[in-house]
Amino acid sequence: MMEIFFETKDVFQLKDVEKIAPKEKGITAMSVKEVLQSLVDDGMVDTDRIGTSNYFWAFPSKALHARKRKLEELETQLAESSRRKESLQQSIEKSKIGRQDTAERAALIKELAALRRKSEQLKAEIGKYKECDPDVVEEIRQANKVAKEAANRWTDNIFAVKSWAKRKFGFEENRIDKSFGIPEDFDYID
Repeated sequence: MMEIFFETKDVFQLKDVEKIAPKEKGITAMSVKEVLQSLVDDGMVDTDRIGTSNYFWAFPSKALHARKRKLEELETQLAESSRRKESLQQSIEKSKIGRQDTAERAALIKELAALRRKSEQLKAEIGKYKECDPDVVEEIRQANKVAKEAANRWTDNIFAVKSWAKRKFGFEENRIDKSFGIPEDFDYID
């Protein structure tokens, strides 16, 4: 399809392209419009509406300029990547300075590893005694206080429902307790 435009260097309407493409290039007549639209979408063929007609064209110079722009863009990216690689290589070389494997460095690395193991052991030991920590004990006390208040609030609600049931239905208290499985020693928590 592009060869039609490049060889003739002319401007065509859709109906002209639909006549020429099947004869000269063997493109099926049914797919000419779809192929042309995909070329327009890819920016390989230009189109413009003039009056009531759509005109299509593509010149070899435009394709050449597009390839040149793409080539320049890729060359710029290559140069930037090369500069970045060079910078990283220099950074690696700088990092290697002072890191030569010496006996002193090996001893320091062993000492560092031993200190890290010791630190982990101490953290584990601290974890064992966590429940004796005053902050943890205080948190447990606060949680117990909240739980006790909640239990007493529900006990109060149960007594209110029992009182309402006695007034509304005339039930005896021990019958209500037995029906709902409330123990005889049910009371507030001190």
